[in-house]
Amino acid sequence: MKTLLKSEELIQFLGAIYLFSQVNFAWWWFPALLLAPDLSMIGYAVNPAVGAVVYNIVHHKGLGISIGLLGLMLGNQNLMLAGIILFAHSSMDRALGYGLKYTDSFKHTSLDNL
Repeated sequence: MKTLLKSEELIQFLGAIYLFSQVNFAWWWFPALLLAPDLSMIGYAVNPAVGAVVYNIVHHKGLGISIGLLGLMLGNQNLMLAGIILFAHSSMDRALGYGLKYTDSFKHTSLDNL
């Protein structure tokens, strides 16, 4: 099951790359911004509970989809880019086995028991 879920996430990541190719940005922006959502780990400087909440909000695919769709509705390429990057990053993380975090520890994730 874990392999199936990881392959699904990989396909979503590849879809995000395709979506990126449809917006008007130089290709170097994609790799330059791809790890930016990990800045949300700064919440762990407070404690694991705050860190998990901040991390999970930023890594929730619904946020990326919502921001991307808002950008599409408004015709705003920057919002579309932000949404694509958030979605791509979350898909990449899950394809690599990094899930959403529980509040007790950074290493305790939603993918641990699959």
